[in-house]
Amino acid sequence: MDHILGSLDACKPNNTNIGCPAGNGAVSAVHNTRKHHSAIPDVTLGSHVARRLVEIGVEDVFSVPGDFNLTLLDHLIAEPGLTNVGCCNELNAGYAADGYARERGVGACVVTFTVGGLSVINAIAGAYSENLPVICIVGGPNTNDYGTNRILHHTIGLPDFSQELRCFQTVTCYQAVVNNLDDAHEQIDTAISTALKESKPVYISISCNLPGISHPTFARDPIPFSLSPRLSNKRGLEAAVDAAAAFLNKAVKPVIIGGPKLRVAKACSEFVELVNACGYAMAVMPSAKGLVPEQHPHFIGTYWGAVGTAFCGEIVESADAYIFVGPIFNDYSSVGYSLLLKREKAIIVQPDRVIVAHGPSFGCVLMKDFLRELAKKIEKNTTAYENYKRIYVPDGLPVKNEPNGPLRVNVLFQHIQKMLSGETAVIAETGDSWFNCQKLKLPDGCGWCCRYEFQMQYGSIGWSVGATLGYAQSLPKKRVIACIGDGSFQVTAQDVSTMIRCGQKTIIFLINNGGYTIEVEIHDGPYNVIKNWNYTGLVDAICNGEGQCWTTKVYCEEELTEAIETATLEKKDCLCFIEVIVHKDDTSKELLEWGSRVSSANSRPPNSQ
Repeated sequence: MDHILGSLDACKPNNTNIGCPAGNGAVSAVHNTRKHHSAIPDVTLGSHVARRLVEIGVEDVFSVPGDFNLTLLDHLIAEPGLTNVGCCNELNAGYAADGYARERGVGACVVTFTVGGLSVINAIAGAYSENLPVICIVGGPNTNDYGTNRILHHTIGLPDFSQELRCFQTVTCYQAVVNNLDDAHEQIDTAISTALKESKPVYISISCNLPGISHPTFARDPIPFSLSPRLSNKRGLEAAVDAAAAFLNKAVKPVIIGGPKLRVAKACSEFVELVNACGYAMAVMPSAKGLVPEQHPHFIGTYWGAVGTAFCGEIVESADAYIFVGPIFNDYSSVGYSLLLKREKAIIVQPDRVIVAHGPSFGCVLMKDFLRELAKKIEKNTTAYENYKRIYVPDGLPVKNEPNGPLRVNVLFQHIQKMLSGETAVIAETGDSWFNCQKLKLPDGCGWCCRYEFQMQYGSIGWSVGATLGYAQSLPKKRVIACIGDGSFQVTAQDVSTMIRCGQKTIIFLINNGGYTIEVEIHDGPYNVIKNWNYTGLVDAICNGEGQCWTTKVYCEEELTEAIETATLEKKDCLCFIEVIVHKDDTSKELLEWGSRVSSANSRPPNSQ
């Protein structure tokens, strides 16, 4: 495989402090909070931050309180258009902001200095890898403590307060330390603008004694937030389109593949427009599932090498030209660098650059503009799709469980497939759920506009609990179906509490097979076996009789069918937690293949010196 891969990478205003009504007591407390904060002047740094968040589309902020951010939180909850969703820990707050940004286009979290910042940083790194604009706000030290050689709590015991900032510099695209009101307005606006333009997280530290102070820059309503439009270089765009059209129009059986950076470029519609114009067989990379409509007549499935949709890889890799739109090639998406692709056959379209085979690279060319203009010059060619139809063999009869026999994972996902509709969204946790959920056929309304999410580039186990919280909070009219392994769930289980507190109606399938199955298939060892929990008992204890939650444990298909019926009909307005007991070695064939190839890539000996 040529190294085309390694080098070519890209509402509900609520006024509440907890994110949802949680009974009369909570509502009463919220009203008291409103009364208490009604006297806060609308000219402070804290209120400016709140208004800016609302202006860019953030309606829910995920937070964990700490003494350095408490005054800031007072001002955020005083903003009528903003809801504070208190999370159980900072990592989940960051994951929730990640999930929220996937649907809403931007997310925000608020934590306290260093102990909170270094706890949330793993989630921020994941958002960076997935090109998600997350505004990470940290309550920082009092302005009077800077430069005094004092040692503060929540630090590592040194008078230098820059440790947290230096850590965030590698996983955010902009950092602002606000400890002076004179430039606070500019720093905050620049940070938010940079996050939206770069589609990456940013870090904003705000000294704890500043949020409640007025300043002339906040003395009146600020100029409405806006971004300068990004434009393609006209000559570069024309040259890129001409070169790509000439390359593709001479091909015999070209194909087109969508990648995850379609989201960053906001070019999903233009991608479909190009597919309609060219008639090529159209596939999607695994981490782009949900970004294009799977009901499109020329959709042939997921291109994931040896573990992708049947017949898809053969069509892509036998093509004499392929156009990859927004791809990310890494060892996971390339199945241990085993894709049979050649650079001389490829056009790579990134959010602001086009690369044609071994030839020229065209910069300052926006993906949306390129796809739109290429659709006007490309010639229709359905050869690859006709070849796909010739070799395609429909799926055989679905497997059946023995009556009252142990439940099989592939049977579980047959039932999940039947649950999908335009009113659902799917979250897939790192692990075998990657592969099983990848095979789900997303219906109209579910597979369009990003209604399917998983974290492939960063692959952090436990991501899905927080992400499900944030995604469901941003999309209250749809029901989220989350597929989570027991090992991953143990990392971040606490914020099921926040889901219940917020009145979310997610259905969680907890797949209990007793260990880290994805790690087993890469390299097995005793460290991949975990202590089994009574997961339904845990969630019942978390609920503790407060909020709407229903749990059950299933061992066979008959119990699963009954549980799904209950969750979708009787319990459609509350959180449903279904623990599914399966054999520890019951995995998808794709995970077996993928695991062996990734293991081979990981175990390559050092190059000879």
